[in-house]
Amino acid sequence: MGTGVHLFLSDLARGLMPRTGRVADVVLRRLRCEFPELWQYEDIAAVAPAGLSEHVVAALDFLAHGRVLTEVRTPPAAIEFACRLAEHGVPISELLRVYRIVHAGLLHEFYAEAARITDSQELLSQTTVTLSALAFEYVDRTAEQAVAAYQRARDRWLQRRLIVINEAGTRIGTTLDIAVTAQELADVGTDHFADLAAVDLLSSALEEEDLHPAPAPATLCRIAQAASAGCPDLACAAGWTHSYPEGSEPARVLTNGQPLRLRVTADDVPAWLATSPDHALALRAWGPHSLLLVPLWARGSPLGLAQFVRRRTADPFDDDEMLLVQEIASRAAVNIDNARRYTQERSTALTLQRSLLPHRTPEESAVETASRYLPSGSRAGVGGDWFDVIPLSGARVALVVGDVIGRGIQAAATMGRLRTAVRTLADLDLPPDELLTHLDDVVIRSQREEECADEISATCLYAVYDPVSRVCSLASAGHVAPVVVAPLAGDADAPASRTVDFPELPVGPPLGLGGLPFETAQFELEHGSRLVLYTDGLVQSRTRDPDRTLALLHDVLARSPASLEETCDELLSALLPHRPADDVALLVAQTRVLDSGHVATWDLPCDPAVVSKARAQASTQLAAWGLEDMAFTTELVVSELVTNAIRYGKGPIQLRMVLQATLTCEVSDASSTAPHLRRARVFDEGGRGLLLVAQLTERWGTRHNREGKVIWAEQLIPSPSTEAPSSPE
Repeated sequence: MGTGVHLFLSDLARGLMPRTGRVADVVLRRLRCEFPELWQYEDIAAVAPAGLSEHVVAALDFLAHGRVLTEVRTPPAAIEFACRLAEHGVPISELLRVYRIVHAGLLHEFYAEAARITDSQELLSQTTVTLSALAFEYVDRTAEQAVAAYQRARDRWLQRRLIVINEAGTRIGTTLDIAVTAQELADVGTDHFADLAAVDLLSSALEEEDLHPAPAPATLCRIAQAASAGCPDLACAAGWTHSYPEGSEPARVLTNGQPLRLRVTADDVPAWLATSPDHALALRAWGPHSLLLVPLWARGSPLGLAQFVRRRTADPFDDDEMLLVQEIASRAAVNIDNARRYTQERSTALTLQRSLLPHRTPEESAVETASRYLPSGSRAGVGGDWFDVIPLSGARVALVVGDVIGRGIQAAATMGRLRTAVRTLADLDLPPDELLTHLDDVVIRSQREEECADEISATCLYAVYDPVSRVCSLASAGHVAPVVVAPLAGDADAPASRTVDFPELPVGPPLGLGGLPFETAQFELEHGSRLVLYTDGLVQSRTRDPDRTLALLHDVLARSPASLEETCDELLSALLPHRPADDVALLVAQTRVLDSGHVATWDLPCDPAVVSKARAQASTQLAAWGLEDMAFTTELVVSELVTNAIRYGKGPIQLRMVLQATLTCEVSDASSTAPHLRRARVFDEGGRGLLLVAQLTERWGTRHNREGKVIWAEQLIPSPSTEAPSSPE
């Protein structure tokens, strides 16, 4: 009976062979009813009929010739069908369902044909049992091969997906620029899965506002757009602002943060997609058919929306492609948010930095100055570089440049605190090394208070120039030494040149280490010399040779023009042709000298009788300067200061008067005891001298030096003399 059943099945299969096309059509119609979603893919719809026809032929051939299962091979078109399902992300369970339905359809045709040929119930029963057993084995064999092909195709697709994701990771977010990052996302989209891509960001994200769920209708701005090669660009111009109607698909995507696929036709273009009637006509002619809306969310808040459109391929976006685009867009959104936060923090830090730096350097009789500050162009952000010009007593001036280690708002705020501390300490007229010692203590206290001892550190150079003695005193806390440029040398027939010197000065440790000393260096400067102070961002770079940079700095300063402003511009242009990687603070000071006509000095014995003589000398000098109207106040100030030095100090005593924009009276002695104001009682005979000085002058104070102290008082001159009168004999 077994042999008879196999012969019957063989005859049955041969009888069905001429009707292969009809059998395949019957099964194909059933597949279309069971899996309507598969036929939206053009390639699957194209390969399915051929794959099914080859399956029917292979099954009939297997039964007709009684082949063994080891010889069974899944038809090539069926393998291609399985690969197409894998590439479109159709689950493998759907592939197995297709196989079951195809073979169930074939069994139904076999059973019907067998019932038509024979009336023997026994033969039909045996045929059913045998055919069912063979069918299961045949399905298992062919399905195994199809599943293996599906898995290989799926692995290749996943590998390509990883390649695309890795490529997107390297191409998107190369800079901390919002527009560049958005354009990179659009370019990756058109290179791999879309014909047109556009990126719109919420206005609130661009305006550096705090992010929150966008209310409808939210205003968006077109930041980037791209079209694949050979496709016309239908996107709107960059910078175009718009909003989506409440309830529209883009508005929902923005609100719920979930991507959305849409099918569009030339006759049914969404109103929100067509920005104008002309744009709608262009879209219809362009022929889009599939649209993918992907939200750009970062850290739980919306940033905007990315749109991807297809027209050249008939296949819509499938589930896997939507997941792929969503993953790439999510990474891009984080990069955009990082760029947005960086821009916001940089803008805040830069605003804080510029507000703390001097907007204009004061006009000083001791020096002429010009300055520049350039923020870094790197991702690290704004640093804590600063400079300052501080007027001191006795016509002197302090020149300061410093660099806080670190970046961002913290560095800018630390810079502000240190600049304020330097100005406060400068009012005490401390020597440079002592000032840096106190500034070091300020940094150490800040470290302890903020519990970030490894995060607060700075370098600082503090220089004091005296236009009377032409002596420059300076000390460095880990900061690069200044450059000294001599005045112009040369005659009318020879090109002017300047001698440039890089003095070797003692450099102390950076601020914040504590326990190590600073040292003051002194040297004289000729009239018209230039002192160039700068932070290391001007000369240090990973891509430049330090020796060549210093040589270039030397050359620029040697041929620098007379204008200090032009000198600053030439230095920055030569040394920093591109945006600097580090912040740069630059201060150029050209020295002046107060001639003897503006300074009068008298050595006084330590004798109370000399007070009247000192008053007379001061009055005579005021007459020579044309300042007779200031005689009464000046004589009183001189009398009190000299008396104070004789009574509480010790010799030698010296009286000096300095005329510049103000009139300064100074009395020095060898004592280190500092005077102070006190309240005199009714019957006290003394104690009112310094109080009178403080009331009658603009400023007064004490500065200490190695030899003792100097008490000074400064008066404003309503109409300062413009010419330097000669000193009386």
